[in-house]
Amino acid sequence: MAAKTAARTKSTPTKENGVRVEEGLSMFKSDKFDADAYVQSKCSINQKDIKQLCSYLLDLKRASAEEMRRSGELSSIRDLLSTQATLIHALANGVYIDDGDKPCDGSFGDNDLSALEKWAAEYLDQLDALLAERRVDEALTAFDEGEILISQANESHTLSSSLQFAISQRKRKLADQLAKAACQPSTRGGELRSAITALKRLGDGPRAHTVLLDAHFQRYQYNMQSLRPSSNGVAYTAAALSQLFFSAISHASSDSLGIFGEEPAYSSELVTWATKQTEAFFFLLVKKHALASSGGLRAAAECAQIALGHCSLLEARGLSLCPVLLKHFKPVVEQALEANLKRIEDNTAAMAAADDWVLTYPPAGSRHVGTAFQNKLTSSAHRFNLMVQDFFEDVGPLLSMQLGSKALQGLFRVFNSYVDVLIRALPGSIEDEEEANFEGFGNKIVQMAETEAHQLALLANASLLADELLPRAAMKLAPLDQTSHRTDDVRRPSDRQNRNPEQREWKRRLLSTVDKLKDAFCRQHALGLIFTEEGDSRLSADLYINMDENGEDVDWFPSLVFQELFAKFNRMASLAADMFVGRERFATSLLMRLKETVILWLSGDQSFWDDIEKGPRPLGPLGLRQLYLDMKFVTCFASHGRYRSRNLHRGTNEIISKALAAFTATGLDSELPKDDWFTEICLDGMERLSGKAKGNNGEVHSPTASVSAQSVSSARSHGSC
Repeated sequence: MAAKTAARTKSTPTKENGVRVEEGLSMFKSDKFDADAYVQSKCSINQKDIKQLCSYLLDLKRASAEEMRRSGELSSIRDLLSTQATLIHALANGVYIDDGDKPCDGSFGDNDLSALEKWAAEYLDQLDALLAERRVDEALTAFDEGEILISQANESHTLSSSLQFAISQRKRKLADQLAKAACQPSTRGGELRSAITALKRLGDGPRAHTVLLDAHFQRYQYNMQSLRPSSNGVAYTAAALSQLFFSAISHASSDSLGIFGEEPAYSSELVTWATKQTEAFFFLLVKKHALASSGGLRAAAECAQIALGHCSLLEARGLSLCPVLLKHFKPVVEQALEANLKRIEDNTAAMAAADDWVLTYPPAGSRHVGTAFQNKLTSSAHRFNLMVQDFFEDVGPLLSMQLGSKALQGLFRVFNSYVDVLIRALPGSIEDEEEANFEGFGNKIVQMAETEAHQLALLANASLLADELLPRAAMKLAPLDQTSHRTDDVRRPSDRQNRNPEQREWKRRLLSTVDKLKDAFCRQHALGLIFTEEGDSRLSADLYINMDENGEDVDWFPSLVFQELFAKFNRMASLAADMFVGRERFATSLLMRLKETVILWLSGDQSFWDDIEKGPRPLGPLGLRQLYLDMKFVTCFASHGRYRSRNLHRGTNEIISKALAAFTATGLDSELPKDDWFTEICLDGMERLSGKAKGNNGEVHSPTASVSAQSVSSARSHGSC
């Protein structure tokens, strides 16, 4: 047909501007053509002739191009005819001829060579036409029919391998066409499945399956080009990316199962391919799109949550890709987790440097404020609480990554660091800095809490955070069935929180950290009572062993150091009543600890007892009575305010026992008054020190009602007020 077309085209010469092009070319074909003379004749022309010459030359150029095209077509036709002749000749040479053995089963024989040659030529022409017109189904049918005929011919040895080779070449050509068409982005689902099915019918299943996976990947990449980061935030971008990717994986899985079934070889290739693509998707999502600009914990958490959510939907298809994502996501999220904790630590420390340690309600408009009540904290604690609430909102979705424990451990470390900051804010802590372990804060500046109110505010910060606010926030890490009441702000968190054993233990550790601050507070105030600014002790043995040298004319009253303890106790009790509303139990335990610290220090002061027991002077009856009165006074106002404790009772008893033992060792007789006498002095002292002194007409309490040699056992079991 191409030859006929070329012949028709050549039979009609092209005419342009009324001049036959072939006639115009004839002068150049002449053997007598003189190029120099021709050019010289054309040089002496005017402008109009030059324009005509240019037009004429352009016509020649187009005509030349047309001649070259025709020559190319003729060359192609010659090559095609040569190929067909070679094929027919090869078929003819491959025919098996045997006059004595003619087939009798309907197959081709030696007398049918011309028919066979004709069929082979027509068959190949038919295949070429079907392939050229991309009539795939008909071509597949033709291949099947040809296979049957070739099989019959091969049984009778009437065909060589030449025809099979020619057919295999055309199969390969069709396979290449199908593979190329399948990987085009414009190829839709139905067309893709048809192409892959056809490729499989050609007998190359492994290639068909590989092409199927490549086609889905190519379409995914094509769709990625039209995706732009969302201005609505990381979550929207991550959701779009994840939806696009896992949709491609899902469609590839469906097509693989629908076309190839559950054959292990194809299933294995699908899993390997999906795993490889999931790893690449992670780096694309995290490194390039979702976290490229932010890199924060919330962004990492949202990306992980979205991707794992989509990934879990593939589990039903046998694709368990969540472990693959977790393997790569976990280090990234852990890194973001540590960075977030470090930011909380640094920001809180910076706030503590400027904190005035005055309790206030949360700033107006602050989030995370309970509806039932608002908590009074200092500025650094408010900041710490706000950041912690945000922190738990960020890590809440990551329970599936087993990061709940790591989040709790990290926050405990940060809270412990904040408590260290509060300890540093105590005026007496700077001298002990070398002995203290302030991890993570180095030489950072902290505003000093100068007054007792400021120092109690430190304890209010730590106790409220550890006992209520942090455990309440940590409930976001609890499974849903344990947080059904977590929005019920009317109930105290301690009534419903931390049902999880891990969180109960976490809260216990938080409270033990608060005990560090409590101990530092009590130690500072106890030492402030016991020692002067110059470092001299105001609770030395001289206070008692020198009394007997001054005679018996004594105005019996608690010692000055215990009077100051009572005054400090009253001031702090009044302050604590305002600062620890709803948490009176903590205030009570704090004041108990303060008394215990003083008494236990006195009980364990070896230099004090060395002087009492060994001199320089023995403990006399008056000194023993004063020491007994002081211990009675401590237990009396502790009982009056309901601040007694086992440690306090044990400590005062131990001091009395040691004093009585030291006195008994001197061989002197002790004359201790009855407990009623001590109780009356203690009550009177409490009233006078509180500004409620009774009118007693200037009478001085006298130990007239006394008994000689009061037993040690009686003294040890002295009663309460």
